[in-house]
Amino acid sequence: MDIGVVSRSFPQLTNEEAAGLLAANGFRWTELCFSQTDSKYWVYNGRSDLSGMTDGESRRIVETYRRHGIEVAALGVFTNLIEPDDVELERNIAYFERHMELAALNGIPCVATECGFVHGSRGIIAELYESRFARLADSLRRLTALAEGYGVDLALEPCALDVVPSAKRMADLIAQVGSRRLKVLLDPANLIANSSEDDMFRYLAPHIAYFHGKDRKVNDAYGRAVGDGDIDWSRFLDLYHSHTEGVPFILEYVNIDNFCAIRDRVLQADKSR
Repeated sequence: MDIGVVSRSFPQLTNEEAAGLLAANGFRWTELCFSQTDSKYWVYNGRSDLSGMTDGESRRIVETYRRHGIEVAALGVFTNLIEPDDVELERNIAYFERHMELAALNGIPCVATECGFVHGSRGIIAELYESRFARLADSLRRLTALAEGYGVDLALEPCALDVVPSAKRMADLIAQVGSRRLKVLLDPANLIANSSEDDMFRYLAPHIAYFHGKDRKVNDAYGRAVGDGDIDWSRFLDLYHSHTEGVPFILEYVNIDNFCAIRDRVLQADKSR
């Protein structure tokens, strides 16, 4: 089974060093975030000044990974698509579009994001749920229309902590947005509290762009490394091979000290299924 690692697992390395490390240890894919020491642009749930990320600079970075035999499966954006301030949301949309442009320029098949959240009121709040979900759906309709023009997909990562908290709700959202460009970044750790391993594939298998390899205890707020939570990995990987063989599986919540050991946990679970 081929496995990748998100580039932001190695914030202390340059892109050249990160690509070389992945290649030397037999990894195949990365989710590229501009998070290395020579490309400090990535901001979680927000945005940065991308003026220094020229077309040429993006080509240099992407080709660095390809030269080492690492496929860039996705470009990570992870901005806030439910931002309540209209001006700020427009800036987030423009920021997202620039990432689409860079993805198209470099032949990266998709751009990835979470729903986004408001600090201090994350999650499902009854009085705000409908309006936030509607804002997300509207943002996605706008972005998928742009994605169609750029020829890239948008991979949304649903999460139990956000306004798309289950596999079924993600399938509902895809139907409501109505664009072939809306795909799923399936992180099983983000759904295990609300969706079984089987439900994740039952509802979402046709729409999955790639996977995050991460774990979670069902009562935890945040994730853990694969093997440290409650996901039945033998079952999950059996479903993976049955429904999504060859789709990129990219480790998250690992670091420079443990990424190979966590990879080996996945391979062991794959052998035991």
